[in-house]
Amino acid sequence: MRRSGDGFITLADGSARWGRFGAAGVLLRHTDGDDVAFFLALRSMHCHRGGSWAIPGGAIDEGETPLEAALREFSEEVGPLPASYEVAELHEDDHGGWSYWTVILDVDNRFDPPPVRSWETDDVRWVGADEILTFDLFPEFHAALHRLGLVS
Repeated sequence: MRRSGDGFITLADGSARWGRFGAAGVLLRHTDGDDVAFFLALRSMHCHRGGSWAIPGGAIDEGETPLEAALREFSEEVGPLPASYEVAELHEDDHGGWSYWTVILDVDNRFDPPPVRSWETDDVRWVGADEILTFDLFPEFHAALHRLGLVS
């Protein structure tokens, strides 16, 4: 189903971005003492930069908030969110007329991922903060982890 936000736009520097109204994704975080883990998705080979790890996310639809879009995209690509979560942070990465929003949600426990996912997602898993940089990360997500101070 085509949505109102679907489509590429070209920025002033000539680069293209997906999402006519920007894009947003959910980064789930679970903290247990000093142990921090993030929920990542492996992008399918049918997606831009398939084979890299990132967060579930996608285009924001017209009239949709970044939070609404991020939650919807998570459900579409992975499945339902846990019943209990707290919005810890909403971060805008402005690319000059187009923004990517990272929504960090804190969850009480590491839930088991659903076995069936969309065509956009080949795998999902919890990844410790101490090992996340060993994964083949989507480049912009890798940069965002540093900007957000989630890795050093």
